[in-house]
Amino acid sequence: MNLYIDRQGSGPIPLVLLHGWAMHGGVFETLVTALRERCTLYVVDLPGHGYSRDSVLPLEPHACAAAIAEATPPAVWVGWSLGGLIAQQAALDLPQSVRALGVIGSTPKFSRSADWPYGSEPALVRQLATDLETDYHATIERFLALEAIGSKDPRGELRHLRSLVFERGEPDLRILQEGIRILDVTDLREDIATLSQPNAWIGGRLDRLASSVAMQWSAEHAGGRFTQIDHAGHAPFFGHADAVVAALNPLLESYGE
Repeated sequence: MNLYIDRQGSGPIPLVLLHGWAMHGGVFETLVTALRERCTLYVVDLPGHGYSRDSVLPLEPHACAAAIAEATPPAVWVGWSLGGLIAQQAALDLPQSVRALGVIGSTPKFSRSADWPYGSEPALVRQLATDLETDYHATIERFLALEAIGSKDPRGELRHLRSLVFERGEPDLRILQEGIRILDVTDLREDIATLSQPNAWIGGRLDRLASSVAMQWSAEHAGGRFTQIDHAGHAPFFGHADAVVAALNPLLESYGE
């Protein structure tokens, strides 16, 4: 399946990390540095992204969850943005593999609807898919700008995201479109109420893609806990890695540290 999973650290707690749309596992450098003594980290490049660009595995939450679980030991799973959706699906499908769930800047439903006022406008999500075909790089640039909005240093964060996004090669266009479709149609709101694992939801107060209100709602319905990082945007591990680690601590402790 050619799925790239970078194993780092030497700690006793296994931890799987799943990145967001158009990115790769290298985005988690600060978290890996902060956790490598406590955890053995399995940092995944999702299909079509980074060093998994040529993977034949579809970017489909059930398929990704099964493949990653097969390649890693039972672990704490932490997903950011699109990776958060995949981590939620994995926790639902494979509770024996996902011992605890951490969700960063992600919700069970990204697109807004009549009964979900917290998500992104569906037209915006679908326009991204259309724009990818006509101006690939500019579309990714616009999405990165959305990710950086609200952070303490949006210009600096945008520069950092730009430097990372193509560091492991360009993501596959077809896969990027699949990712947008996942963001558009996935709805796990009812399902997360059945989660049996400890779960933590971490959001930046200034996030413009996954609202803190939606993440707090998710934590309440999943029987988990919500942590808001006041001066952070969509990627709180940039500049606030210590706060993210503190929010993950209960999950790590629940694993048996």
